[in-house]
Amino acid sequence: MESKKYTKSDTQDIANQIRKQILGIAIKTGGCYLAQACSSAEIIAALYTQVLHLGPSVGEWEAIPFPGVPGPDNMDYQRGSAYHGLPDPDKDRFFVSCCHYASVIYCALAAVGRISPSALEKFNVDGWNMEMIGAEHSPGFENTAGSLGLTVSIAAGTAHARKMKGESGLVYCLMGDGELQEGQTWECVQAAGYYHLDNFIMVVDVNGQQVEGAIEDQMAEEPLADRFQAFGAACVSCDGHDIDAIIEACRAEHVGKPLVVLCKTKGYTGIPPLEKKWPFLHFVRISEAEKPEYQKIYDEM
Repeated sequence: MESKKYTKSDTQDIANQIRKQILGIAIKTGGCYLAQACSSAEIIAALYTQVLHLGPSVGEWEAIPFPGVPGPDNMDYQRGSAYHGLPDPDKDRFFVSCCHYASVIYCALAAVGRISPSALEKFNVDGWNMEMIGAEHSPGFENTAGSLGLTVSIAAGTAHARKMKGESGLVYCLMGDGELQEGQTWECVQAAGYYHLDNFIMVVDVNGQQVEGAIEDQMAEEPLADRFQAFGAACVSCDGHDIDAIIEACRAEHVGKPLVVLCKTKGYTGIPPLEKKWPFLHFVRISEAEKPEYQKIYDEM
């Protein structure tokens, strides 16, 4: 975290601000990953203000142009991890697996003074680093991500390396519950348990939804806690909209084991009309006819 100390009330205010900002984007553009902001706002606000131990940002204050996909002639770009500070041995590392939560990460970075609020004006604008789907050059992202079990594996490998080097910093990985259907995720958890990576913490937004609708209608995942424990991890569940519960869960005892925090959430929290669209909330579109209803909610936020 930056040097500022945040109260629990500050953290909730940031979560509310995140929802409002992304609702504003959805109204303006006609759609975005709004449900993910509704489900994860408290989780991400709590991580940035109460849980993560990060150094000061070394990223650019304003949004910056991005010339294109990295290649032999295009490697001079700023990594998104710069906004989390230098990877010092005593500082935490934060990986974001669910790359479509990028707008939530950007809003959180702006709220805690790691990037300019005006940088959000470049969100999803071609040629800039504030992309809708986070990649290694996007503020707050360690690597090109995807809810495919890839980032959690990179994060676990980083935790393993840090443990071997005797570094005291922890490694956190934010995930969505949709990617728990990926086999690679469970291979990673199994390896993390085998190597006793108690410096590794997976925080999962369990909102029950994926691209095709409700997770239970595609491939049921429960009992999640039992499954994680069977694979060698410690696992706790909490209300993902309760700041105190999230903080307490992230600090749960897990000596000799990786920790999984299952944050139970709803993708329409704070924006009631979204419940009518459940469970098809992966990418929320707001029609011209719907805009007055959502604008009224935005104005009252």
